[in-house]
Amino acid sequence: MIDETITSATWDDLVSAALLGTERRTPPVTGRAGRSAAGALLDAAAVSTVRRRAALRPAPARERPVPAPSDPRPPLPPAARRRLGLLLADRNGTGGGHRRGTAPDLTELLPQWLTAAAEYGYRAPEALLPALLDAARARTDLRAAALAFAGPRALWLARLNDEWKFALRGAGSTAALPGPDDPEAVRALWEEGLFAERVSLLASLRRRDPAAGRALLARTWSTERAEDRLMFLDSLREGLTVADEPFLEQALSDRSRNVRGTAAELLSALPGTALAGRMADRARACVKLARIEDGADSFAGHSSDTGDTGAWSLVVEAPRECDAAMQRDGVVLRPPTGRGQRAWWLGQLLEAAPLDCWSRWLGGREPAAIVALPVADGWRTELHDAWCRAAVRQRDVAWTRALLGPPGAAQPGTGPGAGTGTYGTGPAANGSAPATTTGAAPDIPAGSSRDLARLLTVLPEDERARWAAEFIAAHGLSDAFRMLGVCAVPWSEPLGRAVVDALDIARDAGSYPWSFSGVMGLAERCLDPAAADRLDMLIATPDEPADGSPGAVGYWSEAFQRLVGTLRLRATMRAELAP
Repeated sequence: MIDETITSATWDDLVSAALLGTERRTPPVTGRAGRSAAGALLDAAAVSTVRRRAALRPAPARERPVPAPSDPRPPLPPAARRRLGLLLADRNGTGGGHRRGTAPDLTELLPQWLTAAAEYGYRAPEALLPALLDAARARTDLRAAALAFAGPRALWLARLNDEWKFALRGAGSTAALPGPDDPEAVRALWEEGLFAERVSLLASLRRRDPAAGRALLARTWSTERAEDRLMFLDSLREGLTVADEPFLEQALSDRSRNVRGTAAELLSALPGTALAGRMADRARACVKLARIEDGADSFAGHSSDTGDTGAWSLVVEAPRECDAAMQRDGVVLRPPTGRGQRAWWLGQLLEAAPLDCWSRWLGGREPAAIVALPVADGWRTELHDAWCRAAVRQRDVAWTRALLGPPGAAQPGTGPGAGTGTYGTGPAANGSAPATTTGAAPDIPAGSSRDLARLLTVLPEDERARWAAEFIAAHGLSDAFRMLGVCAVPWSEPLGRAVVDALDIARDAGSYPWSFSGVMGLAERCLDPAAADRLDMLIATPDEPADGSPGAVGYWSEAFQRLVGTLRLRATMRAELAP
């Protein structure tokens, strides 16, 4: 038995003693009784060598960990297991949209592989769990899918390695969770479980029994941390009903501004709530319908006249103060830098007001007719942008269609996911502008913060893909990147054809190929693999145009070869996962 004092000696101390000799330097160890100093030094070196190879530092012995929990899901087919190993081994590869060569980027195929594996319900191979957790630690976009695939053993491993502690803070475990029929197990897990387990439990209960999930959260609400309350409150989105209104109204008085804002957002997404009514009253006082008579506006109140839209306009009067009641209902007092206070308050009121009220207030007009009304004094941008945010929050398809308009007529805007339009600027920083904007429109004014991609998420998947395809056919790809990101994968045949045609047109026009690298990367991940054979014609290298970018033709040829190769690899991956 080697004495414990051996464990306290460092490797450098042992090397120094060995180089000088035990006769000249007393070894920093204590050996067994009757053991020579040289023998004790060799014993200590042997122990330290084993520790160094195991990457362990000297430390007192700890209790052995409990065995890993079982995972009853079926194992991966052998070919799919080998493929996962290759994808994880390449996760630190160069990849990226600007890469050259024809080899597929395996790094970008890992998320798609994980999604496909989840559809079959496989469990992760035990030997690949460390690499899978490392990949999830490096890429937050992988975490939910990676932890769900890794299963309960990922949480077991995360308790043993500080680098994987992120797995204990997020959801994704597929471990069995108790249901409403086992209240004692639910109570125990809610009070004693890890945060990830509590989030998963609340989400599971909300899916099965929304009232039980809400009651569970209400029981410990006052003792939760602010960041935890925010995460738990966000879980109420699933299965949200008017029965949640009393709890959310109580959350409007929360000490955390983020919690108050989330509660207000959830309430405004519910029809008929008290908050929606309060916001509707405020919004109604800010927007009036007026008749245009000989260049002057005369207010018409809530006239039912739905005649020529050219004879009517909307007149906007932004709030002059943000009182305590407005702030309790989620209106943020201080605007972002460069934004006028009154315009900031107005946008928040309009965003939270029920959209179905506007037809009643504006003479029974349909959303398309309301959007077509001219808006006086430069408030059109502010008004329409707020309606866009309201349409996304309330998931209102009719208003979304009206605000998007025909894809061929929609002009790219300057907000996120949008370009530049033809209309003038909105209200100045002080909340007013001199011009009167007229014109009917699906187009987007300059200075707009309208997000076409978020609007598209409200439409049904097939309609969303069709709108994006027609937009690309009319306007090209320069403003379509985020729109493509919200379309269902694999892309529908019309959308895929529109993207490929636009890429081919860009190549023939001599465009800079790296300007389209992001769209090309999306195409590699989102095009239907069945389209690979139809794209073979794009692989050929045509003659380089005289006015084209130097070397662009070769780059385009490589990019199309990589696209075709990636599509075929995706088809192979799918086949490998099949039982």
